[in-house]
Amino acid sequence: MGEAKQQAREAAQSPAARGLARWGLVAKGGLYVLVGAIAFQVSALDQGRLEDRGGALAALADEWYGKLLVAGLAVGLAGYAFWRFAEAILGHPLEGGERDSFPRRVGLAARGAWYLGLCGLAVAVLAGAHQSSGSQDEDRITARVLKWPAGRWIVAAVGIGILGTGVFNLWRGVTGSFRKNMKVRKMSRLEDRAFTIIGGVGHVARGIVFGLIGFFLVRAAYQYDPQEAVGLDGALAKVLQQDYGDTLLALVAAGLIAYGVYCFVEAWYREV
Repeated sequence: MGEAKQQAREAAQSPAARGLARWGLVAKGGLYVLVGAIAFQVSALDQGRLEDRGGALAALADEWYGKLLVAGLAVGLAGYAFWRFAEAILGHPLEGGERDSFPRRVGLAARGAWYLGLCGLAVAVLAGAHQSSGSQDEDRITARVLKWPAGRWIVAAVGIGILGTGVFNLWRGVTGSFRKNMKVRKMSRLEDRAFTIIGGVGHVARGIVFGLIGFFLVRAAYQYDPQEAVGLDGALAKVLQQDYGDTLLALVAAGLIAYGVYCFVEAWYREV
């Protein structure tokens, strides 16, 4: 058993696996840049409509070159999922360090499953099987789960988990703890400073969006109303509905683009 685990670890730490993990970070960043750019277009130019990840991918795939980009994103998202699954199974981060706790391993597996789902979404877009319906997807899924035994508690638990992710991202953005696994020693002083600012702004924006999604899921459970549930596009729409919504949405959109750029830099400098 120990030999099999060692072989699995060597495979996960191979140059090909590391390269796939880095491409996964690029794909992750590409999704955030795409969603942020669409949101910025809505806020600044009053053109188009807010999109979730699926809708953004579908919009990108309208042209032949867009389909190539979506295919590349699908490969990268699969690589990111593989990386997180490998971390979860091996029980410690691939960059080395102490053995992970069981809750962290569960969290890593959940992240792998999430990005594997996004990979499937990209494949569905390429196959023409995905039609963007925005937050209606969240309505349907939430309504279905609310009908389950203890469904209200399940929806509330998921909402609290997403809300916690938002708070965690805010904490990382404010404290700069996202620098932990980065090869900052290889950056110049100017690069380090720029990376810290971009990463901080990006994590705060991501935290705000996740916080809104989690908050409205919890409210959907409390009010027993699936229409309260929102996805990424719905969370951005909530920002747009506020006073000075165009300005606020532009700031959040810029933050999401900054988070995407952070992922690009992370792909180059992260220890994997």
